Amino acid sequence: MKPKVLSLFSGCGGLDLGFHKAGFEIVCANENDKKIHQTFEYNFPKTKLIKEDIKKIDYQEFPKNIDGVIGGPPCQSWSEAGKQLGEKDTRGKLFFEYIRILSQVKPKFFLAENVSGILHNKHRNSVKKIKDEFEKLGFTTSITLVDANDYNVPQTRKRVFFIGIKKSLKKKFIFPASKILNHKPTLRDALENLEKPIPSKKFNKTNGINPKSNNIQNNEYMTGNFSTIYMSRNRVRNWDEPSFTIQAGGRHAPLHPEAPKMIKVGKDKRIFVKSKIKKYRRLSVRECARIQTFPDDFIFFYENLSDAYKMIGNAVPVNLAFVIAKSIKKII
Repeated sequence: MKPKVLSLFSGCGGLDLGFHKAGFEIVCANENDKKIHQTFEYNFPKTKLIKEDIKKIDYQEFPKNIDGVIGGPPCQSWSEAGKQLGEKDTRGKLFFEYIRILSQVKPKFFLAENVSGILHNKHRNSVKKIKDEFEKLGFTTSITLVDANDYNVPQTRKRVFFIGIKKSLKKKFIFPASKILNHKPTLRDALENLEKPIPSKKFNKTNGINPKSNNIQNNEYMTGNFSTIYMSRNRVRNWDEPSFTIQAGGRHAPLHPEAPKMIKVGKDKRIFVKSKIKKYRRLSVRECARIQTFPDDFIFFYENLSDAYKMIGNAVPVNLAFVIAKSIKKII
């Protein structure tokens, strides 16, 4: 039998797909954002999706005999780009809702993913508190910072993983060493064979999504001006480099590698090469999905492109999740 997994803060299912590919059964998931529900249900038709605030969920709503709990509690309150309020932020407190459900479900293992900013010295006491809670629940817990590019993902993406194994199993999770020794995947690996995308409709609305079509879906990109913050640094990496981190916002999406790198003209100010101005465009929704290692048959549903970029940018890269899941499966 396949090990059974409960997914919390599921988003569109990057972690879930990685675990599914590794031979786990995602029996139940929780996602409160209604803009993501159609995407998750289409791609995980056999998974029970609970569509409500995690604070309102009673553990009896979950199936019995869960082997593992996985999820990525909201990361904005820990992000280096934010105010770093940590557990003082309402979103930061949701990490303890994850712990509450963990205490009720009593699985053999858990995985909680977050941004690298959670390891900032400012959050040291909060992280110790979280780890202590995991230990009280009977888990041997490891906390590891990794770059997804080391695990077959074509982007620079540093993330932290809290992974716990039930002490009764007398084993500790050790993050697998990178197998990509001679070649780390690049933008060329991800995008070279993808047809040219189309711009969004007016107001960055979708051109339409048709799962029955033979064409690759979601291959459209956000249009509009670039802010002074966006223009403060280079946003282009070339074909033979990994992408910048795919963020949860379309306006901050990296630029396509066919454009030359931006020119620095002052402190925190860059410009486009004038003779190549037409080559500067944001990566499309599908291009971001490929960089996050979602397969082309994983279809995203949305009206506004901003919602598509958000769900993709918040996901754990599928290939990274797969590597972790295989290692956990060997232990349990």
